[in-house]
Amino acid sequence: MVNPAGASAPLPTAYISHGGGPCFFMDWNPPHEWDGLRAALEGIGPSLGTTPAAVLVITAHWESPTFAIGGAAAPELIDDDGGFPPHTYRLTYPAPGSPPLAARIAELLEAAGIAHRVDPTHGWDHGVFIPLKVMYPDATIPVVAMSVRADFDPAAHLELGRALAPLRDEGVLIVGSGSSFHHFGNFGREDYAVPFDAWLHDALSRPAASRWQALTGWTDAPHARQAHAREEHLVPLMVAAGAASDVPARTIFRDRVLGTTMSCWLFD
Repeated sequence: MVNPAGASAPLPTAYISHGGGPCFFMDWNPPHEWDGLRAALEGIGPSLGTTPAAVLVITAHWESPTFAIGGAAAPELIDDDGGFPPHTYRLTYPAPGSPPLAARIAELLEAAGIAHRVDPTHGWDHGVFIPLKVMYPDATIPVVAMSVRADFDPAAHLELGRALAPLRDEGVLIVGSGSSFHHFGNFGREDYAVPFDAWLHDALSRPAASRWQALTGWTDAPHARQAHAREEHLVPLMVAAGAASDVPARTIFRDRVLGTTMSCWLFD
């Protein structure tokens, strides 16, 4: 993954559906419900052709009035879901945090005029450590988590991605962790999920300017509010797309989970 001039090529950014709670580490009926999404997450690392220097995860499960950056050197795991088997609350992910990367992110946001704060104690929710246990099970790569902004403004999250884009040249894998369909009352409603998913694929296939215009107006998509009653699981997509180049997104997963069509993408 080296360009002709000898410098490392920028890493892509990713938008992933992180699954339901500790879904990859428990028994399901049917037993292979999450196998396709697991395989997609497992394939991200090998597809890069290099090991990231660090991973930055923008997680749907951390909301803050201004963008918040996790600055802990050894973040604790947050049990932010309930009703799962006891063994899932004993899962570990001992990857290190990265205060230097948190400081670098703060520097980039300061330069872009984006309000932010560094939280030196915030841990990792299941939107961070569960997909990373699948993607990088050795837990050796430093990880920093970031919040979404509580107003869910799509333009602000696209601008956040633009500000973070230099990290791609610094070996940082930027991951938006959410779900392309997230409405508990409508799982299994393919009459909602399929048209909304098709709209997302069309929007993400466009050049950057048109892509931004579509994503800022995402509520005009077919069945938008049937797919996302609250968009905390969608706005991490805006961050990944905002940091991307003009190249159309690459689909790395598109299948039914819990009877509902969902997708994941990489952006070059």
